[in-house]
Amino acid sequence: MRSSIVLAPLVLFAAAAQGPAPTWTPLATGVNARLRGVSAVSDRVVWASGSNGTIVRSADGGGTWSKLSIAGAEKLDFRDVDAVEADTAYALSIGPGEQSRIYKTTDAGVTWSEQFVNRDPKAFFDAMAFWDADRGVAVSDSVDGQFVILITRDGGRNWTRVPAQSLPPALDNEGFFAASGTNVAVLPPNHVWIGTGAAAESRVLRSSDGGRTWAIAKAPLASGPSAGIFSIAFSDAKHGIVVGGDYKVESAAVDNAAITSDGGATWTAVKGLSGFRSVAAYLTRGGADIVAVGPSGSDLSRDGGKTWTAIAGPGFHTVSIAPKSGTGFGAGERGSIARLKW
Repeated sequence: MRSSIVLAPLVLFAAAAQGPAPTWTPLATGVNARLRGVSAVSDRVVWASGSNGTIVRSADGGGTWSKLSIAGAEKLDFRDVDAVEADTAYALSIGPGEQSRIYKTTDAGVTWSEQFVNRDPKAFFDAMAFWDADRGVAVSDSVDGQFVILITRDGGRNWTRVPAQSLPPALDNEGFFAASGTNVAVLPPNHVWIGTGAAAESRVLRSSDGGRTWAIAKAPLASGPSAGIFSIAFSDAKHGIVVGGDYKVESAAVDNAAITSDGGATWTAVKGLSGFRSVAAYLTRGGADIVAVGPSGSDLSRDGGKTWTAIAGPGFHTVSIAPKSGTGFGAGERGSIARLKW
């Protein structure tokens, strides 16, 4: 009897330390597009993007949404949107040649300026990420055995390609999956990591000087034409995670996650995800809580990716965690968006 009196508070303390179970709350967007991009500036201001030129924005935490339009972009597929301030955001469309473009707004989407149009018919841009409102990076699938990476340092007015001699050679067919807009991760002041796929190996490109010099490391994820790294995230300059797998086998939880503790120089495979995952995100910078999401569902880790538990609810293509508040927003098929709280 005495031991039970002692243990009960300990059990309650352990449960409290884990926190409440995360839950998804559906939000009505009023659109029916496939959404692949989402960016939460705060728990109030959220942007999302997808097929058929779709871009939506909410200023009240997802309660109501405004459908935005970019002239001449009605048929483009916006796989990535990155909001750097409440009213300032970049949108990237995918596709061969001139279908790959980057637009920017500074007035909450009322007007947009075309910043970049891909003129290389062999290039196919997939995703982008920004250190701040002025500095960002955008990536294309490899062309003729070379990675194609662009850097801007002036708010997108100019995009400069990283010289081929600064990058390792690409493998045959190596590229970057345009699934969630999150296969590029950046951290201040100058760190950037990019996860590759569709080749004989899955690898991580990394730079610690803003993209001037690069190194590359193999990651123990599934490889092949439909497999590889679909998302990469870092908690700090040392600790990060890659997730993915084979998108043609969504239910398979095989070789679909790895973690690093040395800034991406080496990667260790981890198990426990419920299936293919197209995005991973840390709850807080410097923290160990991670959410991993895919079309078939989502999972939560509270120990830096070592162990996982499934989150009840639907699946999504992408997710974004609002800075400071920790509120998450997932986006997916038929205009679906949901708020994740824990």
